[in-house]
Amino acid sequence: MQKNVFGESLISCSTAPLTGYFRDGQCSTDDSDFGVHAVCAVLTNEFLEYSKAQGNDLSTPMPQYNFPGLKAGDRWCVCASRWIDAFKANCAPLLVLEACHEKLLEFIELQDLVHFAHIDH
Repeated sequence: MQKNVFGESLISCSTAPLTGYFRDGQCSTDDSDFGVHAVCAVLTNEFLEYSKAQGNDLSTPMPQYNFPGLKAGDRWCVCASRWIDAFKANCAPLLVLEACHEKLLEFIELQDLVHFAHIDH
């Protein structure tokens, strides 16, 4: 059973669009996931533009890969290093911490993550 940053069961990040390294809706990871897609981010236009500038265009649909293209407000499992780079560049999106894999804690402290907690209303 995969755990989140609180040591609890990992919850779903998104099934519409379907996300995750394993395309199971969760930010599950294992040793084959070299990008460590452990971060459940609530995407913003600023982050999407930042990611595109870094060479990873997440907003353009790619039907050949069954990829719909993402927009602000979508939840997506992003690579730990991309989120941390965005954090350092002051454009990191909010996170659904219960859906962020515990492996993220190998890269950043929980006390830094809680400042980015997305609260559903």
